[in-house]
Amino acid sequence: MRTGLPRTACCLLPLTIALCALFAHAAAYFGLTGREPLLFLPSPHPLEPPGGKAHVKQCEQLSLTRRQKRVCRREPGLPETLRESVRLSLLECRYQFRNERWNCSLDGRGSLLKRAFKETAFLLAVSSAALSHALAKACSSGRMERCTCDDSPGLEQREAWQWGVCGDNVKYSTKFLKKFLGQKRVSKDLRAQIDAHNINVGIRAVKSGLKTTCKCHGVSGSCAVRTCWKQLSPFHDTGRLLKFRYDTAVRVLSLTNAATGETELAGPRRQGNGAGPRARPTDLVFLEESPSFCRPSRYSPGTAGRPCAKDTSCGSLCCGRGYNTALRLTTLSCNCQVRWCCHVECQTCLREEEVYTCKKH
Repeated sequence: MRTGLPRTACCLLPLTIALCALFAHAAAYFGLTGREPLLFLPSPHPLEPPGGKAHVKQCEQLSLTRRQKRVCRREPGLPETLRESVRLSLLECRYQFRNERWNCSLDGRGSLLKRAFKETAFLLAVSSAALSHALAKACSSGRMERCTCDDSPGLEQREAWQWGVCGDNVKYSTKFLKKFLGQKRVSKDLRAQIDAHNINVGIRAVKSGLKTTCKCHGVSGSCAVRTCWKQLSPFHDTGRLLKFRYDTAVRVLSLTNAATGETELAGPRRQGNGAGPRARPTDLVFLEESPSFCRPSRYSPGTAGRPCAKDTSCGSLCCGRGYNTALRLTTLSCNCQVRWCCHVECQTCLREEEVYTCKKH
């Protein structure tokens, strides 16, 4: 079986080589360690305000294809949105895999993307989801000049419902994303189909989190008029859903539909019954079983030295090698007292705690 990234996949899906390259460069740019809290962090290096030729320079600095750079130059707010999407996907990936053998490390990412593992499927899905999410938010915040709020009609056509506030424009972000990634008709190349499928799983995950939020207006708290708008769920919810899709990912093969003549992604073969059921649009799919990620390889640095929880994750994370125990002193606030009227005074206390890390051998 050919496992390298096919030329058709690279041409069809620039995200594989462009957005994931951005993903790798982001760690150095934002100084991320993977231990940051899950929130929308401000950039430590503010970008120049859009307008003039500032955004053109930013487009040239990004790892994009030639065609994507042309699109970028036409969209003044796009460079900042791309950086935000990379930051979202990087933080979320590291958070979701913080207790896994593969912890979304940047080491070996290039080799990983050439294979059709479950981890590759997640990377493509979370990257496309983050870009879709960031684009929708950029529209509603006014940072993208060519799109506006989501002003679609309400779920119920009643005069009392007025659409107001700036909703997240998922419709535009999805359309723009597919244009930006250059998604056309998928070729017969199995790897290209799989990458396209997983990218769409990420986009679907964002769409599934779109909710209608309403606010009441009226005298004495009455709801004579309700203002409603479309709002995306926090990206952490999308990341949690994609992690579930990763845990339940389906290994597939290519199957030709006898009725239409088109190729489809089907599940593993059943004894005596040919291929299994066709993969669902919401399933993450993969071709190859993943390596163990226990020891250093071209795909990851291994798990030696990784911190773990004694009662929950050390057994799996340390791959049977055992773990080291060390004592660490930490400081914390203690003996806090409220002083009249609004001042709290605390002492600083030292606490000794045990730290567990996976052994090398």
